[in-house]
Amino acid sequence: MNIINRLRTLVDHRQIGGLGRSDDSDNQQVLKQAADGSLTVERRTRRRRNAAPGSKILVIDDSKTIQVTLRKMLLQNHYDVYPALDAEKGLEIALREKPDLIFLDIVLPGINGFAALRQLRKDPRTRDIPVIMISGNVQATETYYAERIGADDFMRKPFNRLEVFKRIERLLDEDCVLRRTGFRAKAAV
Repeated sequence: MNIINRLRTLVDHRQIGGLGRSDDSDNQQVLKQAADGSLTVERRTRRRRNAAPGSKILVIDDSKTIQVTLRKMLLQNHYDVYPALDAEKGLEIALREKPDLIFLDIVLPGINGFAALRQLRKDPRTRDIPVIMISGNVQATETYYAERIGADDFMRKPFNRLEVFKRIERLLDEDCVLRRTGFRAKAAV
Protein backbone atom coordinates (compact mmCIF):
# COMPACT_ATOMS: atom_id res chain seq x y z
CA MET A 1 0.00 0.00 0.00
CA ASN A 2 1.52 3.32 -0.98
CA ILE A 3 1.67 6.31 1.36
CA ILE A 4 -1.32 8.11 -0.18
CA ASN A 5 -3.60 5.10 0.19
CA ARG A 6 -2.33 4.57 3.74
CA LEU A 7 -3.17 8.19 4.60
CA ARG A 8 -6.65 7.82 3.15
CA THR A 9 -7.12 4.67 5.27
CA LEU A 10 -5.99 6.51 8.41
CA VAL A 11 -8.45 9.32 7.69
CA ASP A 12 -11.23 6.84 7.06
CA HIS A 13 -10.50 5.35 10.48
CA ARG A 14 -10.31 8.86 11.97
CA GLN A 15 -6.69 8.46 13.08
CA ILE A 16 -5.64 11.71 11.40
CA GLY A 17 -7.56 14.71 10.13
CA GLY A 18 -7.11 17.03 7.21
CA LEU A 19 -7.33 14.56 4.35
CA GLY A 20 -10.76 14.11 2.85
CA ARG A 21 -11.99 12.84 -0.46
CA SER A 22 -12.43 16.25 -2.08
CA ASP A 23 -9.70 18.17 -3.89
CA ASP A 24 -9.58 21.29 -1.72
CA SER A 25 -6.30 23.08 -1.02
CA ASP A 26 -5.87 21.61 2.52
CA ASN A 27 -6.08 18.11 1.12
CA GLN A 28 -3.61 18.99 -1.62
CA GLN A 29 -1.19 20.33 1.02
CA VAL A 30 -1.40 17.11 3.06
CA LEU A 31 -0.88 15.03 -0.08
CA LYS A 32 2.12 17.18 -1.02
CA GLN A 33 3.62 16.71 2.47
CA ALA A 34 3.04 12.98 2.19
CA ALA A 35 4.77 12.87 -1.17
CA ASP A 36 7.85 14.79 -0.01
CA GLY A 37 8.10 12.90 3.31
CA SER A 38 7.46 15.87 5.62
CA LEU A 39 4.11 14.59 6.92
CA THR A 40 4.25 12.74 10.23
CA VAL A 41 1.44 10.52 11.44
CA GLU A 42 1.15 9.70 15.15
CA ARG A 43 0.17 6.05 15.63
CA ARG A 44 -0.90 6.36 19.22
CA THR A 45 -3.76 8.51 20.41
CA ARG A 46 -2.10 8.99 23.80
CA ARG A 47 1.47 8.86 24.96
CA ARG A 48 2.52 5.57 26.55
CA ARG A 49 3.99 5.69 30.05
CA ASN A 50 7.12 3.65 30.66
CA ALA A 51 9.09 2.58 33.68
CA ALA A 52 12.45 4.28 34.08
CA PRO A 53 15.27 3.16 31.78
CA GLY A 54 17.43 0.66 33.64
CA SER A 55 14.47 -0.91 35.44
CA LYS A 56 15.33 -4.53 36.19
CA ILE A 57 12.99 -7.11 34.71
CA LEU A 58 13.31 -10.83 35.41
CA VAL A 59 11.82 -13.20 32.82
CA ILE A 60 11.24 -16.74 34.12
CA ASP A 61 10.15 -18.95 31.23
CA ASP A 62 11.48 -22.25 29.89
CA SER A 63 10.75 -21.26 26.28
CA LYS A 64 13.79 -19.74 24.60
CA THR A 65 11.45 -18.17 22.04
CA ILE A 66 9.56 -16.30 24.78
CA GLN A 67 12.86 -15.35 26.41
CA VAL A 68 14.22 -13.88 23.18
CA THR A 69 10.95 -12.13 22.29
CA LEU A 70 10.49 -10.48 25.68
CA ARG A 71 14.17 -9.62 25.92
CA LYS A 72 14.10 -7.85 22.56
CA MET A 73 10.96 -5.88 23.45
CA LEU A 74 12.23 -4.89 26.89
CA LEU A 75 15.74 -3.96 25.75
CA GLN A 76 14.23 -1.60 23.16
CA ASN A 77 12.81 0.35 26.09
CA HIS A 78 16.19 0.35 27.84
CA TYR A 79 15.22 -2.08 30.62
CA ASP A 80 17.79 -4.46 32.12
CA VAL A 81 16.59 -8.00 31.43
CA TYR A 82 17.53 -11.06 33.50
CA PRO A 83 16.57 -14.43 31.96
CA ALA A 84 15.87 -17.66 33.85
CA LEU A 85 14.80 -20.92 32.21
CA ASP A 86 13.41 -22.43 35.42
CA ALA A 87 11.88 -21.26 38.70
CA GLU A 88 14.83 -22.26 40.87
CA LYS A 89 17.23 -20.07 38.88
CA GLY A 90 14.61 -17.32 38.74
CA LEU A 91 14.21 -17.30 42.53
CA GLU A 92 18.00 -17.06 42.91
CA ILE A 93 18.15 -14.10 40.54
CA ALA A 94 15.19 -12.43 42.28
CA LEU A 95 16.96 -12.58 45.64
CA ARG A 96 20.29 -11.42 44.21
CA GLU A 97 19.15 -8.68 41.79
CA LYS A 98 15.91 -7.41 43.41
CA PRO A 99 14.13 -6.87 40.07
CA ASP A 100 11.50 -4.18 39.60
CA LEU A 101 9.19 -6.62 37.78
CA ILE A 102 8.97 -10.37 37.14
CA PHE A 103 7.35 -12.13 34.18
CA LEU A 104 6.67 -15.67 35.45
CA ASP A 105 5.49 -18.58 33.34
CA ILE A 106 3.15 -21.06 35.04
CA VAL A 107 4.32 -24.29 33.42
CA LEU A 108 8.02 -24.71 34.21
CA PRO A 109 10.36 -27.67 34.74
CA GLY A 110 10.82 -28.47 38.44
CA ILE A 111 8.96 -25.91 40.55
CA ASN A 112 5.93 -24.57 38.69
CA GLY A 113 5.06 -20.88 38.47
CA PHE A 114 2.41 -21.04 41.22
CA ALA A 115 4.88 -22.52 43.72
CA ALA A 116 7.50 -19.95 42.71
CA LEU A 117 4.97 -17.14 43.19
CA ARG A 118 4.11 -18.46 46.66
CA GLN A 119 7.82 -18.40 47.58
CA LEU A 120 8.21 -14.86 46.23
CA ARG A 121 5.24 -13.65 48.28
CA LYS A 122 6.40 -15.37 51.50
CA ASP A 123 9.90 -13.87 51.41
CA PRO A 124 10.04 -10.28 52.77
CA ARG A 125 12.85 -9.51 50.30
CA THR A 126 10.66 -10.29 47.26
CA ARG A 127 7.04 -9.94 48.42
CA ASP A 128 6.64 -6.42 47.03
CA ILE A 129 7.96 -7.15 43.53
CA PRO A 130 5.15 -6.99 40.94
CA VAL A 131 4.63 -10.27 39.09
CA ILE A 132 2.94 -10.81 35.73
CA MET A 133 2.08 -14.48 35.25
CA ILE A 134 2.20 -15.79 31.69
CA SER A 135 0.78 -18.98 30.22
CA GLY A 136 -0.19 -20.56 26.93
CA ASN A 137 -3.17 -22.33 28.51
CA VAL A 138 -6.56 -20.74 28.03
CA GLN A 139 -8.12 -21.95 31.29
CA ALA A 140 -9.71 -19.25 33.40
CA THR A 141 -8.76 -21.19 36.54
CA GLU A 142 -5.11 -20.24 36.02
CA THR A 143 -6.03 -16.57 36.14
CA TYR A 144 -8.02 -17.18 39.32
CA TYR A 145 -5.21 -19.03 41.09
CA ALA A 146 -2.55 -16.57 39.94
CA GLU A 147 -4.65 -13.72 41.33
CA ARG A 148 -5.41 -15.57 44.56
CA ILE A 149 -1.76 -16.39 45.25
CA GLY A 150 -0.69 -12.82 44.62
CA ALA A 151 0.05 -12.18 40.95
CA ASP A 152 -0.41 -8.60 39.85
CA ASP A 153 -1.48 -9.42 36.31
CA PHE A 154 -1.90 -12.34 33.93
CA MET A 155 -0.89 -12.44 30.27
CA ARG A 156 -1.74 -15.19 27.79
CA LYS A 157 0.66 -16.50 25.14
CA PRO A 158 0.97 -15.63 22.37
CA PHE A 159 1.23 -11.92 23.17
CA ASN A 160 2.32 -8.87 21.26
CA ARG A 161 4.36 -5.78 22.05
CA LEU A 162 1.28 -3.66 22.75
CA GLU A 163 0.00 -6.14 25.34
CA VAL A 164 3.36 -6.42 27.10
CA PHE A 165 3.68 -2.68 27.52
CA LYS A 166 0.02 -2.24 28.50
CA ARG A 167 0.63 -4.76 31.31
CA ILE A 168 3.74 -2.90 32.43
CA GLU A 169 1.93 0.44 32.27
CA ARG A 170 -0.85 -0.88 34.54
CA LEU A 171 1.74 -1.47 37.26
CA LEU A 172 3.19 2.05 37.17
CA ASP A 173 2.37 4.50 39.93
CA GLU A 174 1.99 8.26 39.34
CA ASP A 175 5.81 8.61 39.35
CA CYS A 176 6.22 5.82 36.74
CA VAL A 177 7.66 3.42 39.32
CA LEU A 178 6.63 -0.24 39.08
CA ARG A 179 4.44 -1.15 42.08
CA ARG A 180 2.17 -3.97 43.15
CA THR A 181 -1.45 -3.28 42.31
CA GLY A 182 -4.45 -2.60 44.58
CA PHE A 183 -6.43 -5.56 45.90
CA ARG A 184 -4.08 -8.12 44.40
CA ALA A 185 -1.25 -6.79 46.56
CA LYS A 186 -3.24 -7.99 49.59
CA ALA A 187 -3.94 -11.45 48.18
CA ALA A 188 -3.49 -14.41 50.50
CA VAL A 189 -0.17 -16.23 50.42
